[in-house]
Amino acid sequence: MSDAGLPAPDLRFTRGTPTEEEIAAVSAVLTLALAEEGARAERQENTSVSAWTRSQRAVRAPLHPGAGRWRGFTG
Repeated sequence: MSDAGLPAPDLRFTRGTPTEEEIAAVSAVLTLALAEEGARAERQENTSVSAWTRSQRAVRAPLHPGAGRWRGFTG
């Protein structure tokens, strides 16, 4: 685990010869990016509307009878 309590990413560099500082910088950026994405996904799950709530919504706006509006079934 890293100091921030997040798991260190498993990195493998296939080109070049990065320094310890460059490896640390890449590791820090990727770890924080993954943590932010995880937090964003969690927020989206928490803000979604449940099926129960969706089923309780009105199907349409209320109908208001009157001149030039809905008049019922009598014409």
